[in-house]
Amino acid sequence: MHISELPREILMYIFRWVVSSELDMRALQQLSLVCRGFYICARDPEIWHSACSRVWGRNCTKIAPFKSWREMFLQRPRVRFDGVYISKTSYIRQGEASLDGFYRAWHHIEYYRYLRFFSDGHVVMVTSPDDPLSVVPRLRTKNVRMESVLHGHYRLSQETDNQTKVFAVVCKKKEEKATEFQKNRFCRRNQSPEVEHNFHVGLHLSSGGRQSLSKLSWIHHSCHITYKLSGETIITAFDLDSMYQPFIFAPVKSYTAFSIQPL
Repeated sequence: MHISELPREILMYIFRWVVSSELDMRALQQLSLVCRGFYICARDPEIWHSACSRVWGRNCTKIAPFKSWREMFLQRPRVRFDGVYISKTSYIRQGEASLDGFYRAWHHIEYYRYLRFFSDGHVVMVTSPDDPLSVVPRLRTKNVRMESVLHGHYRLSQETDNQTKVFAVVCKKKEEKATEFQKNRFCRRNQSPEVEHNFHVGLHLSSGGRQSLSKLSWIHHSCHITYKLSGETIITAFDLDSMYQPFIFAPVKSYTAFSIQPL
Protein backbone atom coordinates (compact mmCIF):
# COMPACT_ATOMS: atom_id res chain seq x y z
CA MET A 1 0.00 0.00 0.00
CA HIS A 2 0.99 3.64 -0.28
CA ILE A 3 2.67 5.09 2.77
CA SER A 4 -0.14 7.64 3.15
CA GLU A 5 -2.56 4.76 3.83
CA LEU A 6 -0.63 3.52 6.85
CA PRO A 7 -2.19 4.12 10.29
CA ARG A 8 -0.84 7.09 12.19
CA GLU A 9 0.57 4.82 14.92
CA ILE A 10 2.83 3.05 12.42
CA LEU A 11 3.94 6.34 10.90
CA MET A 12 4.86 7.67 14.33
CA TYR A 13 6.86 4.49 15.01
CA ILE A 14 8.78 5.04 11.76
CA PHE A 15 9.42 8.64 12.77
CA ARG A 16 10.85 7.45 16.10
CA TRP A 17 13.29 5.29 14.17
CA VAL A 18 14.30 8.36 12.15
CA VAL A 19 15.02 10.29 15.35
CA SER A 20 16.71 7.20 16.87
CA SER A 21 18.39 7.02 20.27
CA GLU A 22 20.92 9.64 19.14
CA LEU A 23 18.14 12.27 18.93
CA ASP A 24 18.74 13.16 15.30
CA MET A 25 16.18 15.97 15.16
CA ARG A 26 17.81 17.38 12.05
CA ALA A 27 16.70 14.29 10.10
CA LEU A 28 13.20 14.73 11.54
CA GLN A 29 13.11 18.32 10.30
CA GLN A 30 14.17 17.19 6.82
CA LEU A 31 11.48 14.51 6.84
CA SER A 32 8.85 17.13 7.65
CA LEU A 33 9.57 18.85 4.33
CA VAL A 34 8.22 15.91 2.31
CA CYS A 35 4.53 16.76 2.59
CA ARG A 36 1.94 18.33 4.84
CA GLY A 37 1.12 14.99 6.54
CA PHE A 38 4.77 14.39 7.42
CA TYR A 39 5.02 17.96 8.69
CA ILE A 40 2.13 17.37 11.10
CA CYS A 41 3.64 14.05 12.29
CA ALA A 42 7.04 15.66 12.82
CA ARG A 43 5.42 18.26 15.12
CA ASP A 44 3.79 15.62 17.30
CA PRO A 45 4.27 16.63 20.99
CA GLU A 46 4.92 13.04 22.09
CA ILE A 47 8.09 12.78 19.99
CA TRP A 48 9.50 16.05 21.32
CA HIS A 49 8.47 15.17 24.88
CA SER A 50 10.32 11.86 24.60
CA ALA A 51 13.39 13.67 23.27
CA CYS A 52 13.31 16.13 26.17
CA SER A 53 12.96 13.28 28.66
CA ARG A 54 16.02 11.60 27.16
CA VAL A 55 18.09 14.76 27.71
CA TRP A 56 16.89 16.05 31.10
CA GLY A 57 15.31 12.93 32.62
CA ARG A 58 13.31 13.48 35.79
CA ASN A 59 13.93 17.23 35.64
CA CYS A 60 11.72 17.44 32.54
CA THR A 61 8.18 17.45 33.95
CA LYS A 62 6.78 20.89 33.04
CA ILE A 63 6.78 22.80 29.77
CA ALA A 64 6.90 26.23 31.41
CA PRO A 65 8.39 28.69 30.67
CA PHE A 66 8.38 27.28 27.12
CA LYS A 67 5.28 27.07 24.94
CA SER A 68 5.88 23.51 23.67
CA TRP A 69 8.20 20.54 24.09
CA ARG A 70 9.74 21.33 20.72
CA GLU A 71 10.58 24.86 21.81
CA MET A 72 12.15 23.48 25.00
CA PHE A 73 14.35 21.06 23.08
CA LEU A 74 15.53 23.75 20.67
CA GLN A 75 16.14 26.55 23.20
CA ARG A 76 17.01 24.95 26.53
CA PRO A 77 20.79 24.48 26.99
CA ARG A 78 21.92 20.88 26.52
CA VAL A 79 24.80 18.77 25.23
CA ARG A 80 24.57 17.33 21.75
CA PHE A 81 24.85 13.66 20.73
CA ASP A 82 25.27 14.00 16.96
CA GLY A 83 28.97 14.86 17.16
CA VAL A 84 31.98 15.15 19.42
CA TYR A 85 33.50 17.90 21.56
CA ILE A 86 37.18 18.49 20.77
CA SER A 87 39.83 20.41 22.72
CA LYS A 88 43.24 21.08 21.18
CA THR A 89 46.25 21.90 23.36
CA SER A 90 49.69 22.88 22.09
CA TYR A 91 52.72 24.28 23.88
CA ILE A 92 56.51 24.61 23.58
CA ARG A 93 58.69 22.57 25.92
CA GLN A 94 62.41 23.09 26.45
CA GLY A 95 64.49 19.99 25.84
CA GLU A 96 67.85 18.83 27.17
CA ALA A 97 71.04 20.70 26.38
CA SER A 98 73.28 19.42 23.60
CA LEU A 99 76.55 17.63 24.33
CA ASP A 100 78.67 20.67 23.49
CA GLY A 101 76.38 22.99 25.46
CA PHE A 102 75.99 25.53 22.66
CA TYR A 103 72.26 25.07 22.06
CA ARG A 104 69.16 23.57 23.68
CA ALA A 105 66.41 21.84 21.72
CA TRP A 106 62.78 22.97 21.84
CA HIS A 107 59.85 20.62 21.33
CA HIS A 108 56.40 21.52 20.04
CA ILE A 109 53.86 19.37 21.94
CA GLU A 110 50.33 18.98 20.57
CA TYR A 111 47.51 16.72 21.73
CA TYR A 112 43.70 16.53 21.74
CA ARG A 113 40.96 15.79 24.23
CA TYR A 114 37.70 14.27 22.96
CA LEU A 115 34.31 14.12 24.69
CA ARG A 116 31.46 12.03 23.28
CA PHE A 117 28.08 12.18 25.03
CA PHE A 118 25.29 9.61 24.69
CA SER A 119 21.59 10.04 25.39
CA ASP A 120 21.55 7.37 28.13
CA GLY A 121 23.92 9.39 30.35
CA HIS A 122 27.11 7.66 29.20
CA VAL A 123 30.20 9.68 28.28
CA VAL A 124 33.51 8.72 26.67
CA MET A 125 36.67 10.78 27.14
CA VAL A 126 39.88 10.28 25.15
CA THR A 127 43.22 12.08 25.37
CA SER A 128 45.41 11.37 22.35
CA PRO A 129 48.07 13.00 20.14
CA ASP A 130 46.22 11.65 17.05
CA ASP A 131 44.30 14.17 14.98
CA PRO A 132 40.47 14.11 14.75
CA LEU A 133 40.46 12.39 11.34
CA SER A 134 41.71 9.17 12.92
CA VAL A 135 40.00 9.37 16.33
CA VAL A 136 36.49 10.70 15.61
CA PRO A 137 35.35 7.65 13.54
CA ARG A 138 36.33 5.37 16.44
CA LEU A 139 34.00 7.20 18.83
CA ARG A 140 30.81 6.25 17.01
CA THR A 141 29.85 3.69 19.69
CA LYS A 142 30.63 3.22 23.37
CA ASN A 143 32.92 0.25 22.65
CA VAL A 144 36.02 2.32 21.95
CA ARG A 145 39.23 0.28 21.69
CA MET A 146 41.90 2.77 22.70
CA GLU A 147 44.36 2.66 25.57
CA SER A 148 43.63 6.17 26.80
CA VAL A 149 39.84 5.92 26.72
CA LEU A 150 37.86 6.69 29.89
CA HIS A 151 34.23 5.70 30.39
CA GLY A 152 31.73 7.21 32.79
CA HIS A 153 28.47 9.06 33.29
CA TYR A 154 27.46 12.70 33.26
CA ARG A 155 24.64 14.94 34.43
CA LEU A 156 23.38 18.41 33.55
CA SER A 157 22.99 21.02 36.26
CA GLN A 158 20.93 24.20 35.85
CA GLU A 159 22.29 26.85 38.20
CA THR A 160 20.32 29.68 39.80
CA ASP A 161 22.19 32.22 37.64
CA ASN A 162 20.77 30.49 34.52
CA GLN A 163 24.08 28.81 33.71
CA THR A 164 24.18 25.19 32.57
CA LYS A 165 27.02 23.02 33.80
CA VAL A 166 28.04 19.46 32.96
CA PHE A 167 29.52 17.20 35.62
CA ALA A 168 31.10 13.86 34.67
CA VAL A 169 32.92 11.03 36.46
CA VAL A 170 35.10 8.85 34.22
CA CYS A 171 37.51 5.98 34.79
CA LYS A 172 39.10 3.07 32.97
CA LYS A 173 37.16 -0.12 32.43
CA LYS A 174 37.55 -2.78 35.11
CA GLU A 175 38.23 -5.47 32.49
CA GLU A 176 41.58 -3.85 31.71
CA LYS A 177 42.64 -4.02 35.35
CA ALA A 178 41.58 -7.65 35.60
CA THR A 179 43.70 -8.53 32.56
CA GLU A 180 46.70 -6.79 34.06
CA PHE A 181 46.22 -8.71 37.30
CA GLN A 182 46.13 -12.03 35.43
CA LYS A 183 49.48 -11.30 33.80
CA ASN A 184 51.14 -10.73 37.18
CA ARG A 185 49.42 -13.41 39.26
CA PHE A 186 52.43 -15.76 39.08
CA CYS A 187 54.87 -13.05 40.14
CA ARG A 188 56.37 -13.82 43.58
CA ARG A 189 57.12 -10.28 44.59
CA ASN A 190 54.64 -8.36 46.70
CA GLN A 191 51.75 -7.03 44.69
CA SER A 192 51.12 -3.30 44.74
CA PRO A 193 47.92 -2.28 46.54
CA GLU A 194 44.88 -2.30 44.28
CA VAL A 195 43.69 1.24 43.63
CA GLU A 196 40.88 2.80 41.62
CA HIS A 197 41.28 6.11 39.79
CA ASN A 198 38.19 8.23 39.14
CA PHE A 199 38.43 11.56 37.35
CA HIS A 200 35.84 14.22 38.18
CA VAL A 201 35.27 16.80 35.47
CA GLY A 202 33.20 20.00 35.63
CA LEU A 203 32.39 21.99 32.49
CA HIS A 204 30.43 25.14 31.73
CA LEU A 205 28.19 25.13 28.64
CA SER A 206 28.25 28.37 26.64
CA SER A 207 28.13 29.69 23.07
CA GLY A 208 31.18 29.76 20.87
CA GLY A 209 31.62 30.62 17.21
CA ARG A 210 28.63 30.37 14.88
CA GLN A 211 26.87 27.61 16.77
CA SER A 212 24.96 28.39 19.96
CA LEU A 213 25.85 26.52 23.14
CA SER A 214 28.66 24.59 21.44
CA LYS A 215 31.47 25.41 23.88
CA LEU A 216 32.44 23.57 27.07
CA SER A 217 34.84 25.43 29.36
CA TRP A 218 36.69 23.80 32.24
CA ILE A 219 35.62 24.70 35.78
CA HIS A 220 36.92 21.67 37.68
CA HIS A 221 39.20 18.66 37.22
CA SER A 222 40.34 16.31 39.98
CA CYS A 223 41.53 12.74 40.47
CA HIS A 224 40.06 10.54 43.24
CA ILE A 225 42.39 7.66 44.18
CA THR A 226 40.69 4.99 46.29
CA TYR A 227 42.65 2.18 47.98
CA LYS A 228 40.28 -0.78 47.99
CA LEU A 229 42.01 -2.58 50.87
CA SER A 230 41.63 0.27 53.36
CA GLY A 231 38.88 2.28 51.68
CA GLU A 232 40.93 5.46 51.93
CA THR A 233 40.38 8.09 49.21
CA ILE A 234 42.90 10.75 48.23
CA ILE A 235 41.68 13.71 46.16
CA THR A 236 44.05 15.69 43.95
CA ALA A 237 42.72 18.81 42.23
CA PHE A 238 44.44 20.07 39.08
CA ASP A 239 45.12 23.73 38.38
CA LEU A 240 43.13 24.89 35.37
CA ASP A 241 45.84 26.70 33.44
CA SER A 242 46.46 27.17 29.71
CA MET A 243 46.72 23.39 29.33
CA TYR A 244 42.94 23.16 29.69
CA GLN A 245 41.59 24.59 26.46
CA PRO A 246 37.77 24.64 26.03
CA PHE A 247 35.94 21.96 24.05
CA ILE A 248 34.30 22.99 20.78
CA PHE A 249 31.51 20.90 19.30
CA ALA A 250 31.99 19.34 15.86
CA PRO A 251 28.99 17.60 14.19
CA VAL A 252 29.66 14.16 12.71
CA LYS A 253 27.19 12.83 10.14
CA SER A 254 28.31 9.21 10.48
CA TYR A 255 27.06 9.10 14.11
CA THR A 256 23.45 9.40 12.94
CA ALA A 257 23.71 7.62 9.58
CA PHE A 258 22.29 4.41 11.08
CA SER A 259 19.63 3.93 13.75
CA ILE A 260 20.42 1.36 16.40
CA GLN A 261 17.11 1.71 18.23
CA PRO A 262 14.09 4.03 18.07
CA LEU A 263 13.44 6.98 20.33
